[in-house]
Amino acid sequence: QVQLVESGGGLVQAGGSLRLSCAVSGGAASSYAMGWFRQAPGKEREFVAVISWKTYYRDSVKGRFSISEDNVKNTVYLQMNSLKSEDTAVYYCAARHYRTSVPVTPEEYNYWGQGTQVTVSS
Repeated sequence: QVQLVESGGGLVQAGGSLRLSCAVSGGAASSYAMGWFRQAPGKEREFVAVISWKTYYRDSVKGRFSISEDNVKNTVYLQMNSLKSEDTAVYYCAARHYRTSVPVTPEEYNYWGQGTQVTVSS
């Protein structure tokens, strides 16, 4: 059973940076498509970024966010720069078996972390 634990969230001023981490246990992160999603109050969970056989981002974060992985630490990261107030949300890490696709919807993922809060003050 794969378990995902996010960390690195917090309060940051607009224009600042945060790096989120997703520690993976029970399996090799490199065997899964690893995605980041976020959910703001009153809104649906939305795709942010994925690392699979390629990386892919939602348009609003392209050029500001970067997804990467450390196979030794079995951890996936989301580097977030030039943060905006609209980036405020709970951020979730998710995993889908195999890297044969580039999943962008929550329904495509098999495992989820508990989430970490990111708050950007303007």
